[in-house]
Amino acid sequence: MTLKHKTALITGSTSGIGLGIARVLAQAGANVLLNGFGDASAALAELQQYATQVRHHGADVSDPAQIEAMFAYAEAEFGAVDILVNNAGIQHVAALEDFPVQRWDAIIAINLSSVFHGTRLALPGMRARNWGRIVNIASVHGLVGSTGKAAYVAAKHGVIGLTKVVGLETATTQVTCNAICPGWVLTPLVQQQIDQRIAAGAEADQARDDLLAEKQPSRQFVTPEQLGELVLFLCSEAASQVRGAAWNMDGGWLAQ
Repeated sequence: MTLKHKTALITGSTSGIGLGIARVLAQAGANVLLNGFGDASAALAELQQYATQVRHHGADVSDPAQIEAMFAYAEAEFGAVDILVNNAGIQHVAALEDFPVQRWDAIIAINLSSVFHGTRLALPGMRARNWGRIVNIASVHGLVGSTGKAAYVAAKHGVIGLTKVVGLETATTQVTCNAICPGWVLTPLVQQQIDQRIAAGAEADQARDDLLAEKQPSRQFVTPEQLGELVLFLCSEAASQVRGAAWNMDGGWLAQ
């Protein structure tokens, strides 16, 4: 399929899952607005080879005012946001009674509230054009729990609930809203958990295999590009009746 003349805004997209999704959408012809901290020059250079228009905005998505500024920039540069991928996320692991309040607030702001703010800003234009795709990158932790991840699990469950509401509120339009629930993806967040096992004495390969074996029966990581291909499908006409879904891509995690 082609996304020529469509513009995709992807939060948290200068590396990892977000960049993998941006890569797939750019290859399909979409204009892309990347978002994330730090130097985005390498990501911009990579995506520009696909002859799409690519820009970067460094909004901190924990701040609603900066999200609003990013959408204003997108509309000024591209004229519209046709596809919104809410991907930005952070993690902290601690027992509930030891969980730092500031970390709870930051995770809820970035992993959940930013999805609300991005969606409320994208919807009016999508409704006016009677076409749009909102894809929320949740997690299997939006459907099941794990110890030590109270804020992350709470936020991702919230993303699934918000996805259902938006899916219902747009059900009679050509705007859809769905969530993707990845299992283990080898992102910096997951690499930290592998590194913790290595620091505790495990060999690198064994640390990786043990992490996968605990949850993911395929014993293979989901890749950012595989998630990108699923986003691309959800942007297609074939997915026009996929609404309010939580689609897990998790190597069998939730089948157990």
